[in-house]
Amino acid sequence: MRVAWEQDYIDYVTARLPLLKRAAYLLCGDSDRADDLVQSTITRLFVHWVRASQADNIDGYVHRMLVRRYLDEQRLRWSRVRLTPVPPERVEPFPSSVEDADAVQLALRALPRGQRAVLVLRFLCDLSVEETAATLRCSQGNVKAQTSRGLHALRELLSDTDTERTRS
Repeated sequence: MRVAWEQDYIDYVTARLPLLKRAAYLLCGDSDRADDLVQSTITRLFVHWVRASQADNIDGYVHRMLVRRYLDEQRLRWSRVRLTPVPPERVEPFPSSVEDADAVQLALRALPRGQRAVLVLRFLCDLSVEETAATLRCSQGNVKAQTSRGLHALRELLSDTDTERTRS
């Protein structure tokens, strides 16, 4: 028979898994790595569930774990190695056209890691400025600046993509 906190953990992870997978995919751009990020995040969450479940904002806590795991992997040398010649399949398609989804994902990958993390947390995970700042352990001003710079860069990258598409 399961302990009550284990069932709480299972319920939480089951409800949040699609969002975590999407956030991880947008952070790293690779579905296999995204699955690995989510797996290591929810494994660590299980180990620390009793403490984590008492957090004021458990979603922010888990997103912080996910982003930190992603940033830690980025620092490792092996994370730059690609072992397969074929790009992996996407986790879930965006609700727009395939061309638009590819353009957005390419533009996101072109952004610096900090801007990408802020945009994913703010607009995909639907976190507020305050929650994003708490998740990334930075100031709200930093989140606002990163969001502004990231959106500006994203608009430029996407307008360049639109210009190239119309030329073709």
